[in-house]
Order: sequence, then C-alpha cells, then structure tokens
Amino acid sequence: QVQLVESGGGSVQAGGSLKLSCAASLYTYTKHAMGWFRQAPGKEREGVAAISGDGSTTYSDSVKGRFTISRDNAKNTLYLQMNNLKPEDTAMYYCAADDGGYSDYPLIMLLDKAWYSYWGQGTQVTVSS
Repeated sequence: QVQLVESGGGSVQAGGSLKLSCAASLYTYTKHAMGWFRQAPGKEREGVAAISGDGSTTYSDSVKGRFTISRDNAKNTLYLQMNNLKPEDTAMYYCAADDGGYSDYPLIMLLDKAWYSYWGQGTQVTVSS
C-alpha cells in the first residue's frame, strides 16, 4: 500500500522560509515522478513544483525562483524548500506520486493533478503579513 506522509508545515511571517518533507513508501521510488500541490480554501488544488524520476524539475510561475523541489532517492523522501514566503502561499500542501514508469512526456504535465495516483494527507502552511 502506497503511503505519502508530509511534514514540515507551520506558521511563518512573510519573507520567512519553511522546508516541507514527504516520506514515500514506494517500492520503486526512483521510477515515480513526484509533485507538490497546494490548495487554499475555496480554490482549486494547483501544482507548485514537480520532479521526474531522473531529477528534472518544473515549477509554477508563482513560485519560480523562491521554491526548490528535490528528492533523496536513498531515503525515499521528497522535499520542498520554500523561501521568501508570501501571504498568498498560505494553503494546505500535498505531495503526490504517479504510477511510475512513464517516459517521454512534457515536464509541464507533472503540474497537473490528474497525472497523479497517490496523495498524502497534507501539511498546513500559513504565512502572515
């Protein structure tokens, strides 16, 4: 059974930083693309950052230059370093994993929530002004 468990959320002031982690119980972790999504109250879940199995990354325009996604394949863990946080970054953050084994797809597809089969329970990030 696939499990994704996020941690690292919290409350910070604008301009601050947080680092989210997602521990994944995936037998073939390196074959799975992983993504970070967020959902604010009353809004759609949106893709923030994603990383393919071979380490290629993509970001939404709203976080590019401020957030960095990375993965530690030895620890089956996904990270999201968030710097220069803004109040509009306030949301529940979720990590996601695809079915694994895909190739030759446009990287931008990894920011589409429909790409993913597995989801964590989320971790709350609150940024105050």
